[in-house]
Amino acid sequence: MTTDPTPQELTTNPRSAARVTITDVARKAGVSVATVSKVINQRYGVAASTAQQVMAVVDSLGYESSLVASSLRRHSTKVIGILVAEFEPFSTEILKGIASATVGTGYELLAYSGNASRDQVGWERRSLSRLGGTLIDGAVLVTPTEVVTDATIPMVAVDPHAGPTGPSTIDSDNVGGARAATMHLLELGHRRIAHVRGRKDLESARLREQGFREALADAHVPLDENLVRYGGYRAEETTEAARELLTLPERPTAIFAANDLSAIRIVEIAHELGLRVPEDLSVVGFDNIPESASCTPPLTTIAQPLQQMGADAVRLLIEIIAGTRSTEHLHLPSELIVRGSTGPAPQQ
Repeated sequence: MTTDPTPQELTTNPRSAARVTITDVARKAGVSVATVSKVINQRYGVAASTAQQVMAVVDSLGYESSLVASSLRRHSTKVIGILVAEFEPFSTEILKGIASATVGTGYELLAYSGNASRDQVGWERRSLSRLGGTLIDGAVLVTPTEVVTDATIPMVAVDPHAGPTGPSTIDSDNVGGARAATMHLLELGHRRIAHVRGRKDLESARLREQGFREALADAHVPLDENLVRYGGYRAEETTEAARELLTLPERPTAIFAANDLSAIRIVEIAHELGLRVPEDLSVVGFDNIPESASCTPPLTTIAQPLQQMGADAVRLLIEIIAGTRSTEHLHLPSELIVRGSTGPAPQQ
């Protein structure tokens, strides 16, 4: 059963401060309210010339039927929700890819954070309950805090906390990327290599530590566990970890950080302590956010195809909504980008 819009369901275009009703449209077009209703609801029984006349009036006034009213008629909102806890460089690049891939699809985007922090586990579930069904047709979740399996709408998770389980997911080669970062340092002659770990709740951070350890083991280089410190992707914790590492009696000659923001902060602390990068200390990050190329020196990093991850996520979601694809777990490659923050190990 469909519902025709009431006079209150014609709402003002954001560019106009006035408000119009369906009666106003009918009066200006010189037709009945029932005729305007049929045109808006795309029903039969109205001559093409009359329908064109009605839509011309609607367009000239700058009004459109409300999102909720039209969604009730179509059983679809043509809106995709983007749920992201924090708008920081990583998620911003994901959003760029999502926005680019949405152009021309007929879908609009609703970015929603819900004032969430990374400590509020399960906020996505609550947000999906609020938004699903009447406001959005599906959702892209960026680094969700849990696996949501009971949502009533399609969804795709980017860089999920729990890895490729449950609904569709997209991530990159975290183990391979970390191995490449560590092998790069080993090939430069570094043997005392530290690792500043990422968030404890994030599967990708765990995989990056795994790749780091595997590369050292494959090269038969013993790991001093005192060189593995928790950074958590927070500036204050990364600062503490960097200061502790760089003031050790036998400090590391290289540090692999689990993300770029941590690596950039490590470089800043090294400079504060009077160390030269890369002459005294080499630093590698992970993500290849735009800031990694503009810091001093430019950061060697592992590039995740962040915008592609966002674009692939929304394309996959639209196909799932349309019923042409089912649950999939996409795993994209990562790549070592060598810049100025890494160099040969200093001579002892």
